[in-house]
Amino acid sequence: MQSSHKGFTLLEILLVVAAIGILAAIVIVAINPNKQLGDTRNTERQADVTTILNAVYQYAIDNNGVLPSGITTTTTEICIANTATTTCTTGSLAPLNELVWGEKYLTSIPIEPQKTNVNGVGYMIRKTANGRVTVDAQFEEQGKTITVTR
Repeated sequence: MQSSHKGFTLLEILLVVAAIGILAAIVIVAINPNKQLGDTRNTERQADVTTILNAVYQYAIDNNGVLPSGITTTTTEICIANTATTTCTTGSLAPLNELVWGEKYLTSIPIEPQKTNVNGVGYMIRKTANGRVTVDAQFEEQGKTITVTR
């Protein structure tokens, strides 16, 4: 009398698990979630610096070419909207509250995805002696520089 047991051997199960592990590793490397997330944050940064610069120039157009008072020739981090001007200036931040008052130019100042300063938004702003304004992202990823000048 012979008994017949149906099922998989331990070796067969281990080979299947190993094959699944190898395939999963290949897929994760191919997808590269860190690169995808970095690209997404860089795209957000590019849109944010453009939005801020557009708002600054819309303000200047409405005010006979005068830029918001918080923009200086020194590269300075922008202060979070509706923060007290004294908090911004004592913390060496650029107050741009004029851009959000009445939500005429911005409803709020965009915030950098990985900002570190409690009162800052993570974007830097400066103007040249000729009045050109530059907005930079403070925390670029993957070696990409994000800056807009007009």
